[in-house]
Amino acid sequence: MFTGIIHYLGTFRGYRQNHQKLIIQVSDLPGPLQPGESLAVNGVCLSLERKDGAELTFHLSRETLDRTNLGELRPGEKVNLELPLTLQTPLGGHLVTGHVDAVGTVLRIQPKGQGKRMLISFPEDFRHNLVPKGSIAVNGVSLTVASLGWDHFEVELIPLTLKKTNLGLLKPGKKVNLEGDIIGKYVYNYLSKRAK
Repeated sequence: MFTGIIHYLGTFRGYRQNHQKLIIQVSDLPGPLQPGESLAVNGVCLSLERKDGAELTFHLSRETLDRTNLGELRPGEKVNLELPLTLQTPLGGHLVTGHVDAVGTVLRIQPKGQGKRMLISFPEDFRHNLVPKGSIAVNGVSLTVASLGWDHFEVELIPLTLKKTNLGLLKPGKKVNLEGDIIGKYVYNYLSKRAK
């Protein structure tokens, strides 16, 4: 479980074994990470397979490659990293599981005061995960839905988010991982079953 508050950025170094291995370089994660521990990479919960100095290796399953943007990274690209939530971690964002629901596409980025406003499209079957002013994780970053259309939504990006995450580096056309609010998903599932 994660909060969607990003404190670390890693650098994508490449794939190995036909995209089955993901290599990330990171210099500032606190504490000794051990193989088997979880880390959210662009909002995707992955298990650390190997650590060689500042280089981290993760195994990518076919499911992960099919449902996220982790198979489309380019060498040197920055990725958001988040350590798992503990009982002492402040819950500053919202509950994020690291299980991506859909991949969206950045349509437009506009300046808004000192920040930016980003328009993102999403697949039709993701629509029930969104409500105006509700929570959404974009590449693992906890954000609020500023406005909502039938196949797109907008989020406001404050200067701190632009500086501390890879959202400030995105361009139109870029794919992003989307995760809906887990509480909303449980409510939707419960009500859907009751309506039958």
